Amino acid sequence: VDGGRLTAAIQAVDRLACVVDSLELSSDKLAHQSLDDLKQRSNRLCAKLSYLLEPIALIESDADTCTTQLRSSPPAKEDDQTFYYEILMRRGGIISLHRYQKQPGDMRQNVPATLTHEVLVRLADDFVAALS
Repeated sequence: VDGGRLTAAIQAVDRLACVVDSLELSSDKLAHQSLDDLKQRSNRLCAKLSYLLEPIALIESDADTCTTQLRSSPPAKEDDQTFYYEILMRRGGIISLHRYQKQPGDMRQNVPATLTHEVLVRLADDFVAALS
């Protein structure tokens, strides 16, 4: 893509949707960003991602690694399980998305996200727009 490399780990594809393990955009455009710059980009990205299953919010920022963490807020609850998206934006030049499942007392597990083709393309476009 313009300004970087977009990679999707896809498990399955059908006519309407795909099952995605991760989506990652690598770009030199984030290589010299300050933490404040990443926070601004993260907040703009959160505002755009209203089409995902849950609203996304900036949850945490780490000055040591110059990373912002965005997550579903609130996450989806199903019985005693919690599901959420997590997006990391790193100064080193990476924006990544994963979906997780968490059960009480257990470690979180990466689970695939089912996205329509339209949502996947829109998500990729919004990741690229976050570089601007």
